[in-house]
Order: sequence, then structure tokens, then C-alpha cells
Amino acid sequence: MAEFQRVILVHYHEIGLKGHNRSIFEKRLLRNLEALLSAYPLVTIHRIAGRLCVFLREGTERDVALACADAIVGVPGVARVSCGFKCERDLAQMGEAALLALSEAGEFASFKVHARRNHTDFPVDSMQMNREVGAILCAAHPDKRVIMKNPDVTVGVEVVQSAAYVYARSVRGIGGLPVGSSGRVACLLSSGIDSPVALWRMARRGAVPVGVHFSGRPQTSDASEYLVDDIARVLEKTGCIGRVYVVPFGDCQREISLLAPPSLRIILYRRLMFRVAERIAARERAGALVTGESLGQVASQTLENIRATDAAVSMPVFRPLIGNDKLEIIEQAQELGTFEISSMDAPDCCTLFMPRSPETHARIEDVEAAEAALPVERWVAELAAAAEPHDYACPAYKPPREPKGE
Repeated sequence: MAEFQRVILVHYHEIGLKGHNRSIFEKRLLRNLEALLSAYPLVTIHRIAGRLCVFLREGTERDVALACADAIVGVPGVARVSCGFKCERDLAQMGEAALLALSEAGEFASFKVHARRNHTDFPVDSMQMNREVGAILCAAHPDKRVIMKNPDVTVGVEVVQSAAYVYARSVRGIGGLPVGSSGRVACLLSSGIDSPVALWRMARRGAVPVGVHFSGRPQTSDASEYLVDDIARVLEKTGCIGRVYVVPFGDCQREISLLAPPSLRIILYRRLMFRVAERIAARERAGALVTGESLGQVASQTLENIRATDAAVSMPVFRPLIGNDKLEIIEQAQELGTFEISSMDAPDCCTLFMPRSPETHARIEDVEAAEAALPVERWVAELAAAAEPHDYACPAYKPPREPKGE
């Protein structure tokens, strides 16, 4: 049997609907993959006929190719990932490559061939390729059934201008848009379950997320900061986070707890957080804030309290989880790989100086009256200046330039 170069075909869906701007999204996804796959034996990545094709070095082992494909599956913008081989535009070679691809597809009882000819300079049309390659596979697997609807395995054959690509193992990706194609957002990131999922959802829509973590330090330990770092390490595997700012927030919370009505503490905490996050977002040239709030989940997430919190900032606030219940969020956190980290117990600013009976239907005028007694502007400036940046591997992220004189 001939030796074929291993390739991984990266299919996308939403990018293909972008019309004249499509190439911008394709190039962004290509650059993201080049950076994220640097540990694998890549030769190059090319755009071919509505796909990206990852070419692996000759002699690459099957397990390495599968590990590379699995790494691609979680990258935003990828709709499907197919492992296969490059061969000549020759039916006999296509048949050999199809046999090899099918042998690596796992257990199956039924299959079909789906051929596509992207250039008419190849004289054999797609229907004839289906028959010819299918006949070779049927001869090698007489005990397997050929069915057109919902087979266990679909053997894909793609003929382009200079080569053919044949694959059988195909895994669904997460879809969406490539990170870096939709601007930048500042995400309030705790060590809990919800906010990492909210951040990931924005990355999946093409935004470059920058996290802002409010630590209870120095009033609590810095344990939550280590958990947030672990969460960021999970997210950076697919290029979904560029930087996290850690803001030591405990002293300001303590002051608010001493000076403000107990029932309004949570709202005042969050208004201050939003202001600091907005200041950091301006530094990062981010276009919106993002939180992990879900309507009615806790006291601070009622309509009235959300409105009172949003009134503290002029920047748009996105809440990707607003309509999800806790079980749905937990399920997505498990798929994402952050749930176990977020389930570890660590004191943070969210549990610091909590009142016994928080207000659930705050009036903005009452909140603003309580806030008038606090040195909010000074706190915002001090906290934003004290924010500690931690960078992660995100191909689409570039740190902001420091102003001259600082």
C-alpha cells in the first residue's frame, strides 16, 4: 500500500456565510491554529476550497495525528475536524487512502462514500467517484452495509486542483467564530462555576476575553487567585483568554461593610467592581464588560439589582448566561474542563462581608444615596492602578501599549 501524507481537514460553518469578509475570518482561524498547534509536527496549514487543511510531517504516527485533531476540536470557529490523507488525483490511490482512513475510524457496521469535486479539470464526477471508491471499500469489507442515511462512518473524498484528500474519522467541533474576529471584552472572572463559562461563550463568538478577578486579599487568602490561574490555563489551551488582571479588593469591601447599609452591600460591591473593570477595559481598548450572571440565581441577579449595578457604568454589559439555569451552566463547565477547579473551596470577595438579608429589589436612588458617602472615585483609581496583569497564550491577544512616562 502506498505511503500517504497525513492531513487534518478543518471544516467551518459560520465563517462560510461571511461573504466578502470571509477571507478575514479564515486567516484569523488559520493564525490561531498555527500558534495553538506549535507542539505538533506541522508542515503548514493551507486554505483549500472552503476548508483549512493541516499538513503533518511524513511519518507522523496515528496517535499523534489524533491528538492534534482533538486539540483542534475545541478551538472557536471550528465546526468539524476530519483526520485523513493526501493522495494523487487517481481513483486507485483514492481507494487505497480510503481503505487506510476507514481502518482508523474505529468500529463500524455501516458506511457510505461522499465525494466532492471542486475542480472540473478532473474528468471523474462525484457520482462516479462514489461508485468507484465505494466498490473498493465493499470488496475489502463484504460484511459491512452501505447505507445513505446516518451510516456509522462517512468516507469523505475531496478533489481539489492539485490533490485529493480522503478521510473517515470526523469529529464535531464547537463552531462559532475564531477568537480575535469580534473585538475585545473585559470579563469579571471569579473562581466559581459561572463566569468561566460566560467568558468562553464570548470567546466562541470571536471576542478576545481579558479577565478581571477581584480577590478578597488582604482580608482573605489568595487561594481564589490560584484557582483562577488554573481556570485560565484550561482556557488558554484553545486560545480563549489573553490576560487576567487580579485586583486586591478586600480592604474596599471592608470599608463598604462598615460605612454602608448592610442590605445594599452586595450592590455597592458590584458597582465598584464594574467601575474598576470599566477602567481596565478602557486601558485594554475593550468594547464591553461580561459577567456570569443568570437571572434570579442569587440576590444580586434580580432585574432591579442588575439595573442598579449597570447604572454605575456607561459601557455595555453582556450576560451570556442570563437565560440559563444552574444545571445547564454546570454541564457546560464540565465539557469545558473548568468545573472541578471551580468546585474547589476558596474564600474570595464574593463571600466576604456578606449581609444576612441582602436587598433583592434595590432602588437606584437609595443605592446612589448610600454610595455618596464613599470615596468611590479614589477607590476606582487605586484599585485599577493596583491591578496585577497575568498573560496567557492567546494568538489573537496583544497587550496594550503603556502610556509614555509610566
